Amino acid sequence: MDIVTQHEDMMLPFQIENGEARGRLVQLGDVVDTILNRHAYGHDESVVLGEALVLAALLGGALKMDGVFTLQTQSDGDLNLLVADYDGTGRLRGYVRSSGDSDGSETGRSFPRLVGKGHLAFTIDPGPGSERYQGVVELTGATLAECAHEYFRTSEQLETAIKLTARKVPDATGGSSWRAGGIMVQRLPEQGGMMDEDEREDAWRRAVTLMSSAQDDELTDPHLQPTQLLYRLFHEDGVRVFNPTELNAGCRCSEDRIRGVLRTFTADDIADMTVDDQIVVTCEFCTASYEFAPNEFMPSN
Repeated sequence: MDIVTQHEDMMLPFQIENGEARGRLVQLGDVVDTILNRHAYGHDESVVLGEALVLAALLGGALKMDGVFTLQTQSDGDLNLLVADYDGTGRLRGYVRSSGDSDGSETGRSFPRLVGKGHLAFTIDPGPGSERYQGVVELTGATLAECAHEYFRTSEQLETAIKLTARKVPDATGGSSWRAGGIMVQRLPEQGGMMDEDEREDAWRRAVTLMSSAQDDELTDPHLQPTQLLYRLFHEDGVRVFNPTELNAGCRCSEDRIRGVLRTFTADDIADMTVDDQIVVTCEFCTASYEFAPNEFMPSN
């Protein structure tokens, strides 16, 4: 395997040499810690958003440079909205919205208990001149990863296995910081190799079993090189890595973009938004605030 010196905030594609599976490994450090600490989320909400950021990078990793992959859940639980997206440059952002029925101090809630009933949507926007694609599936599963499995089983019919984790770990300052990680394998189409169908099935099941053996502390270890982890998992079959993608916490909000949105509202809407002769818009992703004068959006006499 090639040497990959960066060991956090990156997405590393790989292929298992038995010819049956390819995959991606994501490890997040400062990126997930930055995004989660922008908000006063409870522990359980932070865990789910951390996992969603990893999943967005795993699934969006195949996009071209100008594409955007968005993962979104809407449901009737305490965590009633979750959004995480990844663009082709490696930028990640995300947020959750809570009903307010919980003060966020409760920990250890299961994913189904936290989100309730609803749906999971994956949206791919390839960029200008291309058609958007969206797939939707019910939130069926004990974890976010299991819900993603259900999506691929019913919508894409592409055999896929995913493992996700997000947790707080001790850091160099004596405190703790958020880290997250995940790994995914997908079955490759038959390529006319030397294996028969039973051998191919065994090879795929072996790849899934080995991937599933990755431990949470391995996926979030700040000192474990990604190539070391892949070697631990797949060294008996052999594994090839490809160029990694650096990940960063970045938002696409801007004053001009928000101004453009405000111009679409009616005069009555603008009046309702105005407080103390100002319109203040706060980005739900990065918490940046933008101030505007209401008369900028009022029709001229």
